[in-house]
This record gives sequence, C-alpha cells and structure tokens, in this order.
Amino acid sequence: MPAKIDPFHAIAISRTAHRLAAEGRSVIHMEFGQPSTGAPAAAITTAHRVLDSDGMGYWESAPLKARIARHYAERYAVAIDPEQVVLTCGASPALVLALSCLFAPGDRVAFARPGYVAYRNTVKALYLEPVEIACGAAERFQITAAAIAQIEPAPQGLILASPGNPTGTIIAPDELAAIAAVCRARGIRIVSDEIYHGLSYVGGARSALQEAPDALVVNSFSKYFSMAGWRLGWLIVPPALIDAARARMGNLFLTPPSLAQHAGLVAFDCREELEGHVGTYARNRDLLLAALPALGLKRIAPPDGAFYLYADIAHLTDDSMGFCMQLLLDTGVATAPGIDFDPVEGHHFMRFSFAVSTDRIEEALRRIEPWFAAQASSVLPDAGLFPRAGKDL
Repeated sequence: MPAKIDPFHAIAISRTAHRLAAEGRSVIHMEFGQPSTGAPAAAITTAHRVLDSDGMGYWESAPLKARIARHYAERYAVAIDPEQVVLTCGASPALVLALSCLFAPGDRVAFARPGYVAYRNTVKALYLEPVEIACGAAERFQITAAAIAQIEPAPQGLILASPGNPTGTIIAPDELAAIAAVCRARGIRIVSDEIYHGLSYVGGARSALQEAPDALVVNSFSKYFSMAGWRLGWLIVPPALIDAARARMGNLFLTPPSLAQHAGLVAFDCREELEGHVGTYARNRDLLLAALPALGLKRIAPPDGAFYLYADIAHLTDDSMGFCMQLLLDTGVATAPGIDFDPVEGHHFMRFSFAVSTDRIEEALRRIEPWFAAQASSVLPDAGLFPRAGKDL
C-alpha cells in the first residue's frame, strides 16, 4: 500500500502568490526559505565559461569533494576523507540517502515538532515510523537529551537540525554533546541537517560530527551559498557507509548537475559576498523583531540562526493556513502556515522568511501593520521572546 504523504501547504500559498503576481499584483515572497539573491558573482562567471567550453555529462567533481572535506577541517576541526562526501541534487536527496542507508522499513526515527515538513513525510515515504517529539517554549523549540532519553522503546534514528526550521533555534554546545552521549548509549543513529550552518546571529553552530563521528550530515548550497536553484548538496557518511550511499545515489539520482558543481567549487571562496548576505539577514531579523510585537505577535521562537521567525498567532486564529492565505490575498505578503511544521500545535503559528532584501521587509511591514491591527481581537500580555539558553553558543 503506498505511503500517505501530506501536502506541503506553503507550496499552495506560493502557487497563489505567483498567480497574483501574474495578474499584476505586487507580491512579497516570505513563504519559502529561499534567498532572493543569486549565486555569487564569481560562480556565475565560472558557469558562463563552463557552458561555452564543456559539453558536460554525468560527473562527480573530485575537487569539490576535496574542498568540502577541507571546509570541515577549517570550520569544525573535523577530519574527513573526500570519499566520505557524496554530492547530491540538493539536501532533499541527501536526506533520502541518509535514511535509506541507515534504516529498514518499520524502524522508528525521532525528530522535533515543530520541524521541517519533509522530515515527517520523507520518513513516511520510506516506510519508517516517525516519532515526533513536542518541543515548545520551555525547550526553546529544540530537541533535548532528556527528551531522547525518555523515548521508549529507543528509536533507531534521530534527525537533528541546528539551526532549525521553522524556528531558527540553535542547540547549545553542551546540549549537543549530551544528545550525542544519549544516542551512543541507546544505539540511536544521528542524521544531522546542517543546511543553515553559516547563518547565525548569536554565535556559530557546531556540527554533529564534532560530537558523533558516525553521524550522517546533510548540507546544501541552497541557503548560505544562495544557490537554491542550482540543486547541489552533499551528504557526509562514515567510512562504513560509503559504498551504500554511493550505490543509492547512483541508482536513484545519478549525479548532481555538472554546471552546479563547477559553480559550487568557486562559491566556497566567495565569503565576502556571502557574508554580506548574512549581514542583510541580520538587519531584516532586527527589523522584524522590533516590529512584530507591536502587531500583537509577542511570542516568537528565538531566531538564533537561519532566516525565519516562528510566531504564535493563537490570539488571532486556530487556522494558520486560512490566516496566511487571507493575509496574502489582502496584502500581497506571502508567509508559511505553521501546520507544515507542526500538525498538532501549528494551527496557531506562522513563519516569516526574511531571506529577502531589506526594502522588501520594510514594504511588507508597511502592508501588514494595518492588516494585523484590523484582525486583532484581543491583546496578550507582553511575553517577549521565549528565553534563550543560559550559556553562550
């Protein structure tokens, strides 16, 4: 019997947004975690040159694998062999490879709720059993070692995301070490989604490999490198799983686009341009954090990293999908409903992506301020941001 896969509701929001734009409406896209900037200039220049000189074909770039391995040595002080790097067509196939390498149908895989919609649905599509761990304000919307220790029976796997989606919260270093220790003790394998590494506003995020060398790590050029449409990512696997991961990649996906691999190699050395994007996101974050409480959105998950704000709208609605759709129709500002990330509590949450230019954030605020004022039916006490962890990250 085919697995039942739930829809990605933000796609319906985006489809409507694009229809409105085609009809001549002005639309501001804050529904997807997709940078509005393009690939770094030097990467685009390289791509033009390659188009003129290389017929391309199925190919896996040895220089790019070596550069990714070097990145882990430089950023995290973790030594990996380039052969542990499997290049993929973005992070989504990397997640499929990781889960299918580690687990058999019926195995249980835990992850935080709220969390990225594809964790739940990819786990289900592979006939694994999702174990969603409710993570609220008390846990800073992140999974904890204590929560993992209490799951009975122990799951076979755990998906981590730090910074997380939809919240942007980062797991503190001591908590990450504790999570790794619990997983070792209970025989739980870790898949770490590190796609938002490089996008942090309170200190850097640690890689799971620093605490769990046998973890499988998913990453991509889509977020920090601003190359979502190039469909290029990677999976780091322990040596024992190299053959299994390569076999799955070759049979299911062949190779990532050759052009993207050439461009990705160059993008690694465009740090000044890329850090400029992070500076823009930081300004956008500050603008939203200053403005949203005045709109009545006073309970916001701590946006440590990534480029999201996850806000409680329980005082306004218990239908986040309808709420976000009406906001789009009335103002032209597209956002994401919380039900994508949390099928239980997400009915009264929404997510703003601030991966756009600052002038778009300013315009979005001008549009939504009177709209929220009109929607408000009650005023909650000023709760501010949910508390951050007590230790520096």
